[in-house]
Amino acid sequence: MKMTRIFAAAIAALGFAGTAAAFEGDQHTPHAHHWHHDGPFGTYDRQAVQRGYQIYQEVCASCHSMDLMRFRNLAQPGGPFEEEAFPNPNDNPIVMQIAASYTRVWDMDEVNEDGDPVERPGLPSDPFPAPFDNAQQARASNGGAYPPDLSLIVKARGHGENYIYALLTGYEEAPADSHLAPGQYYNPYFPGGAIAMAPPLADGIIEYADGTEASVEQMAEDVTTFLSWAGDPHMEKRKQMGVMVLIYLLIFAILVYLAYRQIWSNVKH
Repeated sequence: MKMTRIFAAAIAALGFAGTAAAFEGDQHTPHAHHWHHDGPFGTYDRQAVQRGYQIYQEVCASCHSMDLMRFRNLAQPGGPFEEEAFPNPNDNPIVMQIAASYTRVWDMDEVNEDGDPVERPGLPSDPFPAPFDNAQQARASNGGAYPPDLSLIVKARGHGENYIYALLTGYEEAPADSHLAPGQYYNPYFPGGAIAMAPPLADGIIEYADGTEASVEQMAEDVTTFLSWAGDPHMEKRKQMGVMVLIYLLIFAILVYLAYRQIWSNVKH
């Protein structure tokens, strides 16, 4: 059984290559947004990552793939469904349930008595399912625009999280002198100003499992946090290692200085 998806379109604004109309003026620079994981001691907001996955699952996944993600990644350290009771992500019951809700072709060379490929429920080791079988099908379903893979979208766009957040919340009425092609929408944060997708977020389009109000700004922040985590899931460990290295170097420097003072204190001038 496929998971519920609300919009047929999902965050195509994150990088739809596009047929863009020409607009006067430059692309707007995104404003700096506060992120919980900013700075040398910043960590991912676990609740935001979990809510962001819900946004991806219910809004984005109908158009956008995440080819580098596997279901078990959701239960790895720092993931939205990490459980101390299940250190092996493959044994996480939530992940197993999510994966099993999809079907997978077991072996294209193995067919049943009707000649159809044999299918099985998804496993935690399986990758996230792609919404389309090929690029041609994806373009045909999106007016000729190709929805980019979101696995590394935050890393792949200038200004990172700030760009994604600004884009998702930045749809406006097109200027009077603009010339949008049919099926295009105006967003000043997108290069050229015209994107081939309607605004993917609207107040209250989903109901958060934790009761958080689903405003456009909240959803944009949450899904951006999830995509940031997906593109750099080891960020927290890297920061922790960096802090430990700096502490070690500081202690080492102090010891070297004290040794220097001790050695040279016996030297007569």
